[in-house]
Amino acid sequence: MITQHWSSAWATIAPGVGNHLWQSTLFAAAAGLLAFAMRRNQARVRYGLWLAASIKFLVPYSLLVRAASYVAWPIAAQARTSPISLVVQQAGQPFAVESGFGATAAPTTGAGSVFSGLVLAAWLCGFLAILFFWWARWRRVKAVVRTSMPLRDRPEAEALCRVQQRMRICQRVRLMETTTSVEPGIFGFFRPVLLLPANIARRLGCEHFEAVLAHELCHVRRRDNLVYAIHMLVEAIFWFHPLVWWMGTRLVEERERACDEEVLKLGNDPEVYAESILKTCQHYLESPLACMSGITGSDLKTRIVRIMTAEVAKKLSRSRRLLLGIAGLAAVSGPMVLGILNAPPSQAQESTSATAFAPKFEVASIKPSTGGGIGPFRVFLDPSGRFVADGITVRLLLEQAYGVKDSQISGAPGWIDSEHYDIQAKPEDSFAQQKLSRDERFRQVSSMMQSLLADRFKLVVRHETKELPVYALTVAKGGSKLHEAAPGPPEPESPPPPPPGGPRGLGGPGGPPGRGFIRMMPGEFNANAVGVDRLADILSRIVGRVVVNETGLTGQYDFTLKWTPEQGEGPMMRGPVGPPPADAPPPPDPNGPTIFSALQEQLGLKLESQKSPVDTIVIEHVERPSEN
Repeated sequence: MITQHWSSAWATIAPGVGNHLWQSTLFAAAAGLLAFAMRRNQARVRYGLWLAASIKFLVPYSLLVRAASYVAWPIAAQARTSPISLVVQQAGQPFAVESGFGATAAPTTGAGSVFSGLVLAAWLCGFLAILFFWWARWRRVKAVVRTSMPLRDRPEAEALCRVQQRMRICQRVRLMETTTSVEPGIFGFFRPVLLLPANIARRLGCEHFEAVLAHELCHVRRRDNLVYAIHMLVEAIFWFHPLVWWMGTRLVEERERACDEEVLKLGNDPEVYAESILKTCQHYLESPLACMSGITGSDLKTRIVRIMTAEVAKKLSRSRRLLLGIAGLAAVSGPMVLGILNAPPSQAQESTSATAFAPKFEVASIKPSTGGGIGPFRVFLDPSGRFVADGITVRLLLEQAYGVKDSQISGAPGWIDSEHYDIQAKPEDSFAQQKLSRDERFRQVSSMMQSLLADRFKLVVRHETKELPVYALTVAKGGSKLHEAAPGPPEPESPPPPPPGGPRGLGGPGGPPGRGFIRMMPGEFNANAVGVDRLADILSRIVGRVVVNETGLTGQYDFTLKWTPEQGEGPMMRGPVGPPPADAPPPPDPNGPTIFSALQEQLGLKLESQKSPVDTIVIEHVERPSEN
């Protein structure tokens, strides 16, 4: 059970994780290109770009997509149909799993379960190892701070006050002295502590010491410790991604360069400042934590060359500011546009996938059923594409149109089960002339039925993937008792219209069922040359759950199944409402077997309960149709 749970969880989140990694990597690559274009500009610009790339790993675009999908813009319907929108959606979700309406995710195989478990275990081990590594180093620095002594009424404290006044920094910074040989650095996020090694002021001299203080206070003003702590979290979560570690190096490099630029802008002599860095590196060790900002980070040789040559970083020109603005706008608006393109029909005012490009019936008549749900129920489709349904409910129409089962529909008002309709719909004449296979013809008619529901019933739905209880149809211990059907003529494209008074069921003609069809009655159905996939579909309607065929049986079979219907079985299997017709078959034996027992005893099959991700539809709006 645990393995199945991990498998289902992995099957659900894997496409989303793949999309997030792809989008974040693409975002980081774009940030790298912009940083290269801004290489002559101030370091804080490039630092901001790498910081944005790091934060992107913590912020899935799906959040913006989800938020924007509920924005009702009139242009959404037209935008979703454009070729550009298809490219945007494909680029944004290259790992999306294509599935038809009503398709269910089959349970993961044993090998897939093991692989999923190994992947998750490997990630968890790496994540915990990185966290432990940073936690151990943090404790080490924390211990140094705890044993340090505060510096009050000392020349070092006076020097700190002078530098703070010159830099106009009002934030309180505690000054502490330690006997360890760690370099000067800022410890903490919100209540910073400037940790100084003992006697550093006498070793460096007043001018050099103030340059070091100015550098550390730049880290305080920029909140560099907090920023890098965020990136450390990114490194822990995405430890397997080499780009994340490379971005960490870039962040440290641009952070130190940005502080160097600020120190020189304050009027410090470049030679004095370079000497203070070299002397610090000569006498003290680098901080063990990247989120404890010191003075010795980045490539020391390159930093000294930049400081001594007094290389002046250019301010952003108007064109470069415009470029950054456009890039930022695209980064935020891109996923929002994608969200609008995939907006729920209720928010976008129409579902173009079901109305704009889907084929439609040319003429359709919908009337309340004259039988009031008591007479025979029938649904059939003739070769010309004419669709006829007598006494059908909207729920059953939904199941036929979207290829879903009763358990996959939610948010429905009660009348879609209690009110019955007679429907006759005819497609354009060109439809009958198309050379389509039976499956292709059925898909076309399903699209027409979706359009009919949207136009006449004002139906608005959205799709959601939920982990639901399902049944796996497997071969029982004694083996299958199904009998192969005798060879016969090819299966017709569609059944002939059933005569009035036939049994209530799916295409239930009054006489024996034709090849490839099923005659259904409450508590009984007879099948002629029918595959197990179709049996699983019928069972889904009986038991009220999705049934997944895991028997491995691929033949066509003749069989009869009899059982005693229960109150919880699907609505179309419970029989007509009210008194039965005079020619109705006798009711099932009340002491007969359940559907589960009947399957095992009569067909050698069994249903096993499990959970699996299932595509469902949520009804957001539906109206009673106007009669015509």
